[in-house]
Amino acid sequence: MRAIVTLLVLTILVSGCSVHRAINQPDKKNLGLLSPGVNRQVLLAEFGEPMHSKQIKGQMVDVFSFVQGYGKPVIVGRALGHGVADIATFGLWEIVGQPLEAAFDGEKLAYAVYYNQGGTVIQVKQLAVGPAGRESM
Repeated sequence: MRAIVTLLVLTILVSGCSVHRAINQPDKKNLGLLSPGVNRQVLLAEFGEPMHSKQIKGQMVDVFSFVQGYGKPVIVGRALGHGVADIATFGLWEIVGQPLEAAFDGEKLAYAVYYNQGGTVIQVKQLAVGPAGRESM
Protein backbone atom coordinates (compact mmCIF):
# COMPACT_ATOMS: atom_id res chain seq x y z
CA MET A 1 0.00 0.00 0.00
CA ARG A 2 2.85 2.36 0.85
CA ALA A 3 4.39 1.81 -2.59
CA ILE A 4 1.10 2.70 -4.31
CA VAL A 5 0.74 5.91 -2.31
CA THR A 6 4.35 6.82 -3.08
CA LEU A 7 3.78 6.14 -6.77
CA LEU A 8 0.64 8.29 -6.82
CA VAL A 9 2.41 11.17 -5.07
CA LEU A 10 5.32 10.93 -7.50
CA THR A 11 2.89 10.87 -10.43
CA ILE A 12 1.21 14.06 -9.24
CA LEU A 13 4.56 15.78 -8.74
CA VAL A 14 6.09 14.95 -12.14
CA SER A 15 3.04 14.89 -14.37
CA GLY A 16 1.81 17.93 -16.13
CA CYS A 17 5.10 19.30 -17.42
CA SER A 18 4.32 18.33 -21.01
CA VAL A 19 0.79 19.66 -20.48
CA HIS A 20 2.24 22.95 -19.26
CA ARG A 21 4.63 23.15 -22.22
CA ALA A 22 1.80 22.40 -24.67
CA ILE A 23 -0.45 25.10 -23.21
CA ASN A 24 2.38 27.64 -23.32
CA GLN A 25 3.27 27.08 -26.97
CA PRO A 26 3.34 30.30 -29.02
CA ASP A 27 0.22 31.31 -30.89
CA LYS A 28 -0.09 31.05 -34.64
CA LYS A 29 0.57 34.39 -36.36
CA ASN A 30 -1.34 35.54 -39.44
CA LEU A 31 1.43 35.49 -42.07
CA GLY A 32 -1.05 36.75 -44.65
CA LEU A 33 -0.63 40.21 -43.17
CA LEU A 34 2.97 40.27 -44.40
CA SER A 35 2.00 41.56 -47.82
CA PRO A 36 1.97 44.83 -49.77
CA GLY A 37 -0.82 47.26 -48.92
CA VAL A 38 -1.01 46.44 -45.20
CA ASN A 39 -0.50 49.30 -42.75
CA ARG A 40 2.42 49.15 -40.30
CA GLN A 41 0.05 49.50 -37.32
CA VAL A 42 -1.70 46.27 -38.32
CA LEU A 43 1.66 44.44 -38.36
CA LEU A 44 2.58 45.85 -34.95
CA ALA A 45 -0.73 44.60 -33.55
CA GLU A 46 -0.13 41.07 -34.88
CA PHE A 47 3.64 40.63 -34.49
CA GLY A 48 4.51 43.09 -31.72
CA GLU A 49 7.40 45.49 -31.79
CA PRO A 50 9.97 44.79 -34.48
CA MET A 51 13.36 43.44 -33.51
CA HIS A 52 14.98 46.25 -35.53
CA SER A 53 13.71 49.39 -37.22
CA LYS A 54 15.94 51.45 -39.48
CA GLN A 55 16.10 53.67 -42.51
CA ILE A 56 17.73 52.20 -45.61
CA LYS A 57 18.19 54.73 -48.42
CA GLY A 58 15.42 56.86 -46.94
CA GLN A 59 13.01 53.93 -46.68
CA MET A 60 11.65 52.66 -43.35
CA VAL A 61 12.41 48.96 -42.74
CA ASP A 62 11.27 46.78 -39.82
CA VAL A 63 12.65 43.35 -39.02
CA PHE A 64 10.14 41.11 -37.30
CA SER A 65 11.38 37.93 -35.66
CA PHE A 66 9.04 35.49 -33.95
CA VAL A 67 8.21 31.85 -33.41
CA GLN A 68 5.34 30.66 -35.56
CA GLY A 69 3.24 28.63 -33.18
CA TYR A 70 0.00 26.73 -33.37
CA GLY A 71 -3.72 27.47 -33.41
CA LYS A 72 -5.78 27.16 -30.22
CA PRO A 73 -7.43 23.85 -31.20
CA VAL A 74 -4.01 22.24 -31.73
CA ILE A 75 -2.64 23.61 -28.45
CA VAL A 76 -5.68 22.44 -26.46
CA GLY A 77 -5.67 19.03 -28.17
CA ARG A 78 -1.99 18.49 -27.40
CA ALA A 79 -2.45 19.50 -23.77
CA LEU A 80 -5.45 17.19 -23.35
CA GLY A 81 -3.59 14.33 -25.02
CA HIS A 82 -0.63 14.75 -22.68
CA GLY A 83 -2.94 14.95 -19.67
CA VAL A 84 -4.76 11.74 -20.56
CA ALA A 85 -1.48 9.97 -21.31
CA ASP A 86 -0.05 11.15 -17.97
CA ILE A 87 -3.00 9.74 -16.06
CA ALA A 88 -3.07 6.49 -18.03
CA THR A 89 0.65 5.86 -17.48
CA PHE A 90 0.89 7.20 -13.93
CA GLY A 91 3.17 10.00 -15.13
CA LEU A 92 5.54 7.86 -17.17
CA TRP A 93 4.31 9.61 -20.32
CA GLU A 94 6.47 12.58 -19.32
CA ILE A 95 9.53 10.62 -20.45
CA VAL A 96 8.12 10.88 -23.99
CA GLY A 97 5.89 13.94 -23.68
CA GLN A 98 8.49 16.48 -22.61
CA PRO A 99 10.93 15.79 -25.45
CA LEU A 100 8.01 15.82 -27.90
CA GLU A 101 6.91 19.27 -26.74
CA ALA A 102 10.49 20.51 -26.87
CA ALA A 103 10.87 19.27 -30.45
CA PHE A 104 7.57 20.73 -31.68
CA ASP A 105 7.78 24.20 -30.17
CA GLY A 106 7.22 26.18 -33.37
CA GLU A 107 9.38 27.52 -36.16
CA LYS A 108 11.54 30.63 -35.83
CA LEU A 109 10.79 33.07 -38.66
CA ALA A 110 12.10 36.51 -39.57
CA TYR A 111 10.95 39.05 -42.14
CA ALA A 112 12.21 42.41 -43.38
CA VAL A 113 9.28 44.70 -44.12
CA TYR A 114 9.72 47.79 -46.29
CA TYR A 115 7.25 50.70 -46.07
CA ASN A 116 6.40 53.72 -48.16
CA GLN A 117 6.24 57.22 -46.64
CA GLY A 118 2.67 56.59 -45.44
CA GLY A 119 3.62 53.49 -43.44
CA THR A 120 2.11 51.01 -45.91
CA VAL A 121 3.97 47.81 -46.75
CA ILE A 122 5.51 47.84 -50.23
CA GLN A 123 7.80 44.81 -49.98
CA VAL A 124 8.41 41.83 -47.66
CA LYS A 125 11.47 39.59 -47.65
CA GLN A 126 11.77 36.43 -45.58
CA LEU A 127 15.15 36.32 -43.89
CA ALA A 128 17.37 33.32 -43.27
CA VAL A 129 17.49 32.42 -39.59
CA GLY A 130 20.80 30.90 -38.52
CA PRO A 131 21.38 28.28 -35.87
CA ALA A 132 21.88 30.90 -33.17
CA GLY A 133 18.62 32.59 -34.12
CA ARG A 134 20.40 35.52 -35.83
CA GLU A 135 18.70 37.05 -38.83
CA SER A 136 20.56 38.17 -41.92
CA MET A 137 19.38 40.69 -44.49
